[in-house]
Amino acid sequence: MSAISGGKTYHHGDLRNALICAAVDLATEGGPERVVLREAARRVGVSPTAAYRHFDGRGELLRTVRLHAQRSLADSMERAAAREPGADDPALAAERRLAALCRGYVGFAVAQPGLYRAAFCMVRQGGPDGSMPEHRAPEPEVRAFALFGEALDALARAGAPRRDVRPSAGAAAWSAVHGLSLLLLEGPLRRLPVQRRNAVVETTLAMVVSGARVP
Repeated sequence: MSAISGGKTYHHGDLRNALICAAVDLATEGGPERVVLREAARRVGVSPTAAYRHFDGRGELLRTVRLHAQRSLADSMERAAAREPGADDPALAAERRLAALCRGYVGFAVAQPGLYRAAFCMVRQGGPDGSMPEHRAPEPEVRAFALFGEALDALARAGAPRRDVRPSAGAAAWSAVHGLSLLLLEGPLRRLPVQRRNAVVETTLAMVVSGARVP
């Protein structure tokens, strides 16, 4: 998704996409708190009234940004996995893919902290009672979690007969890398120099891979 910045105006008839691009820029710069419909409208160069013709309010705009951020996170994971060299041993290849997905997850969080926080922000639903309008479909499952599950399934298919994938291993793997990401962004690990930070990341990923199986 291209950004709207530097005083550029939107193409006629594409105001909704321009507002989304501006909102993504805002989230990138300062996280979900920065996503405000009026500010997105200002950046695009239109009135708030014009913006409200495309979005009911901040919640709908932020929900759109959150979905964009979740897709970007999954894209980062898949790019990292695509760079991982293959292996003749299917089990080793599956383990490398799982580790690479985790590496892409943490890498996205470190490189794009604003979008990463937006990917998991809480968004108030449309109705006053918290219900969604009838025309709004439920949001899809977070692709990042699906990628972990697929990698663990591949690991189970390729693994030695004496081992099985732990129940709920996908949630455990996600919890590990998500917790590590938050510690690197907002916790005491944020002060680590790059070399030590990378060592912590690799150690955590090794634990995720080894812990995905039971003897």
